[in-house]
Amino acid sequence: MLDQTALQRVARSVVARPSRGQAVVGVLLAVLGFAAAVQVSEVDSDDAYSGTRREDLVQLLQSLSVAQDRAAGRLADLEETRDALQLSTQQRQAALLESQERLDSLRLLSGQVAAVGPGVRITIDDPDGTVGAATLLNAVEELRDSGAEAIEVNDAARVVAQTWFGDGPDPADASLVVDSRTVSAPYVVEVIGDPATLAEATAFPGGLTDEAEALGGTVSVVTSDELRVESLAPARATSFAEPVT
Repeated sequence: MLDQTALQRVARSVVARPSRGQAVVGVLLAVLGFAAAVQVSEVDSDDAYSGTRREDLVQLLQSLSVAQDRAAGRLADLEETRDALQLSTQQRQAALLESQERLDSLRLLSGQVAAVGPGVRITIDDPDGTVGAATLLNAVEELRDSGAEAIEVNDAARVVAQTWFGDGPDPADASLVVDSRTVSAPYVVEVIGDPATLAEATAFPGGLTDEAEALGGTVSVVTSDELRVESLAPARATSFAEPVT
């Protein structure tokens, strides 16, 4: 039996506060225990299939292979759908761009919007008032045949397909009527198109220059890298014609 002194020493060691060294030893033992538990878990995980039959392993591999093939097929389908959508979007954008370009061209040709570009400025001086509407109409037709894309007279009258020309109300007055707008000499015709071709259209034998000079007028032509045609043609409503959809 332990004597009374030995029992007291044991009791004091149980209830006494642990020293710093004892605390460090305790922490180290806890860390070692945790590491051992992790190692045992990894060994158990590595050995998860150690007892599986060969036939089961083959079947498992086959199922994984089928799942991989199915995923690859699904991925290929998604990529094909993506490519088709991208192509459809590109085609739609191209169609919209083409439609917008055609609309812009129609607006220019119909005189619904202002235009800017290279061309010629033709000045017809008529001191005696002998240059009539027929001469100006012939000049416009020649300019159209030469590729004119926008025509304007005296910064006031836009010439389009439906434009009409008439002589002025007073024969003694050097003036013309273009789409109900009265313009007076000198007549300044601004034309957007290829400058060299348009200039040639006014100078060929029997053309505008010869015709105007035969009537007592004069014609001067100046080419330009940039002309602005800003007057607009009057809007015209159709009574019988309808667009074909």
